Amino acid sequence: MQSIAHKPSDSMRDSLVSPLPTDAWPKPQVSSLGSWSHLIAGASGGMVTAILTSPLDVLRTRLQTDYYRTQGAQTRPVPTQSHLRPSLYRSSLLHFRDTFEILFSIHRVEGWRGMFKGLGPCLTGVVPASAVKFYTYGNCKRLLPEIIGCEKDSSLVHALSAACAGIATGSATNPIWVVKTRVQLDRAGAGRYKNSLDCIRQILQQEGPKGFYRGLSASFLGAMETTLHLAMYEKFKGMIAKKVQLDGKGETSGVAQGLAVSGASGLSKLIACLIAYPHEVIRTRLRQAPMANGRPKYTGILQCARLMLKEEGAAALYGGLTAHLLRSVPSAAITIGTYELVLKVLERR
Repeated sequence: MQSIAHKPSDSMRDSLVSPLPTDAWPKPQVSSLGSWSHLIAGASGGMVTAILTSPLDVLRTRLQTDYYRTQGAQTRPVPTQSHLRPSLYRSSLLHFRDTFEILFSIHRVEGWRGMFKGLGPCLTGVVPASAVKFYTYGNCKRLLPEIIGCEKDSSLVHALSAACAGIATGSATNPIWVVKTRVQLDRAGAGRYKNSLDCIRQILQQEGPKGFYRGLSASFLGAMETTLHLAMYEKFKGMIAKKVQLDGKGETSGVAQGLAVSGASGLSKLIACLIAYPHEVIRTRLRQAPMANGRPKYTGILQCARLMLKEEGAAALYGGLTAHLLRSVPSAAITIGTYELVLKVLERR
């Protein structure tokens, strides 16, 4: 008995050999949060960092100004005419002395609350600042390769993304940092500002809205530090990834990944701080409250730098460097470590 073979019709044959329609292709899973995941992850990193490092932030801010440094200077012998400015070695010793004197005196004179002065404005500033910075940075890394036509992980993309992040962050959060700086510099017992809201009220009455943007030019200059930090971080992370296999080709524990990311962030922040630190001091001084006559002592970047060099010497441009490094290096490790962790969790969801 001859079997009958059923041949497929032309329409059936075409459906077997032709590719599936585009709508029928399986789509890769994408986080429903999309670009907002960078915002949430950055805000989380900033909040954790602000709380853990608040005492060092108070210390750093006071060491960057002449408000508290002059108090220590009053107890020291007046320099002779032949030795008006201390040597670099003596300046370094005085710097460490000021650092620890002020650190111990904060708790002794103002109590433990003094260690967290300005934490409210700091949280109000750090959380949105970190959110804006990493939102801008993460999305610029995604968009710039298509716009300028270069490789996704090139140094140029990282540098431009970091620069955009620094400028956007400075513009958005400068008023918050002005309030935080002035509250932290308020002398114990002086009572110039009752709280952050009172500080805002006085700035509006005495200086107008432009008072909230004092030091903005130095903040834009500070974008250089953000650029150096994030560009070097990406480079170091790529180098470490080859050692601990962060790209997922091997089995690497979450602890090892976290330590690698935090180490890359801390090292890159250390180098960036040492290179670009003077802008931090200039920015803090530009944000100081006006003098008793109502006029600001420092009016611009160049004027501030020249006046500091004339009155205090080059060492003043590095005032508070020890406290800044003690705070900024672990802060960078905590912030980016938390950012990467939260980002990974959100993308998996």
